[in-house]
Amino acid sequence: MAHSESNATASLDLSLLRTFLAVHRAGSFTAAARLLGLSQPTVTTQMRSLEEQVGRELFERQPRGVVPTSVADDLAAQVSAPLDALAVIADRGGFGADQPPDPVHVAGPAELLCTRALPALAPLAARGVRLRVSTGLTEELLDGLRGGRFDLVIATTRPRGRTLTSVPLMDEEFVLVAAPSWAERIGPARVAAEGPAALHGVPLVTYAEDLPIARRYWRHVFGVRLTGQAAITVPDLRGVLAAVVAGAGITVLPRYLCLAELASGALVPLLVPEDPPINTGYLTQRPGASDNPHVALVRERLLQAGRTW
Repeated sequence: MAHSESNATASLDLSLLRTFLAVHRAGSFTAAARLLGLSQPTVTTQMRSLEEQVGRELFERQPRGVVPTSVADDLAAQVSAPLDALAVIADRGGFGADQPPDPVHVAGPAELLCTRALPALAPLAARGVRLRVSTGLTEELLDGLRGGRFDLVIATTRPRGRTLTSVPLMDEEFVLVAAPSWAERIGPARVAAEGPAALHGVPLVTYAEDLPIARRYWRHVFGVRLTGQAAITVPDLRGVLAAVVAGAGITVLPRYLCLAELASGALVPLLVPEDPPINTGYLTQRPGASDNPHVALVRERLLQAGRTW
């Protein structure tokens, strides 16, 4: 069986694979047909033919589109890079043309882009991928995505409605931390026993005046509403991290951002709850495949790297 499936896969028609990849990325036969300039029945027929050749179901039909099976995800992972490379050559009009694809416009939280996304995307520069990176808050970035300013947005919340498509990229766990000097004064054991009462009067360093991340932590872990004012606000979590490492007070940070400081002892967790707050980040784009093949390269690199964040 494995041998016959391998032979079938090896002899698959490129046009079928191109249509398959468009359906996989667009999430529906109708959207893929529109992108490819084909009729919807033609796309349906091609996918049935491909499923017969592969011998496995590739898409589960649903009222609002299709959902790829694990077989389809594996096939997409195998064929996407070669097909995108062929698309680049075709778009340039052959090997002699020198017109590169447009830059890929990526946006998201500054901290996640700078500490995780950009290092993951750096190798693509050697393959001719050009990036234009913007930072900001999720809602304004999603508005820019809808308006065509961006190709991909890393969002801290799942977009509502059907004007955008999104897939989970990574989960960020939040941790309550302090420098060793403050941790010694407070006592993590007291925090575990007394909860927020052990933190009364300790300076709080946070992202904004309304204490968004800290408020969520207090509500989720302690079951109480956080009141009071921040000692320091910095609209960049890397600045919050730097201030707390220097001894300014306590804060709540995504674990990915302070892994090195926790490992070195520059920061100490004040509590290790059984159920820490977790926020899912989503990789978001407009429905349908982009005309720019480099958008797919960036998207797939981010999704692959996001599994390790």
